[in-house]
Amino acid sequence: MSKAAKSTTSTSTASTSTAERHPAEGRVHWKKTAAAGLPAFVAVGVLATVMAQGALAASFAVSGTAFQVSSSNLSSKGLASYVQTDRSVDGAGHPVALLGIGEATLADICQSAVVDTPVGKVVFKLTAGGPAGNVTATHLVIDGEDLTGDARFGTAEIGRDASTLDRVDGVRGGAGKFGLQAGDIEVKGVRSHAWSATGGDFRLKGLKLDVALDGKQCF
Repeated sequence: MSKAAKSTTSTSTASTSTAERHPAEGRVHWKKTAAAGLPAFVAVGVLATVMAQGALAASFAVSGTAFQVSSSNLSSKGLASYVQTDRSVDGAGHPVALLGIGEATLADICQSAVVDTPVGKVVFKLTAGGPAGNVTATHLVIDGEDLTGDARFGTAEIGRDASTLDRVDGVRGGAGKFGLQAGDIEVKGVRSHAWSATGGDFRLKGLKLDVALDGKQCF
């Protein structure tokens, strides 16, 4: 082989070696990228699953304004509850009973809150159900200050460690916390003051939203 050919071969080999060590600008090592991004994809997947289960009801800052919730009848195939603290943006804490309801059916629902505005206090009110049909929600989670009504609990377990609750997916408290759960529930004449409410899938038949200076609250 001539000296020129050897020189060309050596240059080509060196270039190939350099290219393998240092990819051209704009090229991506997909295997390395996938490996680096895997933890993020897993984290997003877990977060999405937990959100769908309603377990993040208190993960956001509450508004600092409690609201009323009422229904003439509430039933569910599962209930889990424990005490925790919601926090508003100013850092204030609001002790609540987190109520996780697996598959809720409500004959009707009313939610209302008094809100300060530049023109005075107004009542923000949402109603649904009644003649239009039942309201349903999966993985409904309410952070409430209180709850009143005539209740029937099936297979109730009161005083169970909150970390072992298993009637409603994703609704569990810290180890050592007081908890309760039931296989199924029915509450007539529901009235509650709450700081937050979320649901995996709300279906509100006959939805009506009203904002009025002279509005009336739910109760």
